[in-house]
Amino acid sequence: MTASPYSTMTKRADFVAANAGLRVARPGFVLLAKANDGQGMRVGITVTKKIGNAVVRNRMKRRFRALLREMLPEHGLADTDHVLIGRENGVERDFTLLRDELLAALGRAQAGKGDPPRNHRGRKRGSGKSGAPKAASSKAGPKVGA
Repeated sequence: MTASPYSTMTKRADFVAANAGLRVARPGFVLLAKANDGQGMRVGITVTKKIGNAVVRNRMKRRFRALLREMLPEHGLADTDHVLIGRENGVERDFTLLRDELLAALGRAQAGKGDPPRNHRGRKRGSGKSGAPKAASSKAGPKVGA
């Protein structure tokens, strides 16, 4: 068995840093790619609970690891962090289709052609998902006669 041409990212700070890099969205996943100042080729996989239960998430992560093992040695970007973020329909997608999508995403990342930044719909940090103003709290204390 040969040594892997890439290492695995484990620290949250590395994932957060990769989020500031190039973003290439595909139907099965989103690829984040960011230069890492000579730390070699590194990979990370993220699958949130929105995707499904633990069985579904682990299956998706296994499929992504297999994809990365196959594709990154030849098509990965040197000295770059690669993060795959699972999307809802990624678990049911045909493996050859995922492979083609990853090849296309790596090609776009190599060319520096990322997708435009995500639109946060003008949301302010901590305002909640609905964007509606939060209810004002009463500082008067309990109501008398209630």
